[in-house]
Amino acid sequence: MDITLPLSERITDAAALLAGKRTIRCPHPECGVRIRYHAVTPDEAKRLTSLAIDHARH
Repeated sequence: MDITLPLSERITDAAALLAGKRTIRCPHPECGVRIRYHAVTPDEAKRLTSLAIDHARH
């Protein structure tokens, strides 16, 4: 969990994690893209992670 995020976003990410969901954020500091997923195949998780971290794709 990124401590530079606002408290409200950290709380919603923690709540999602407790519900069994993963949240992947774009590492670009000014980008607000995040992808949250639950119960996907390992291949789909890799695809979603790749999409989230590649700032040029969104």
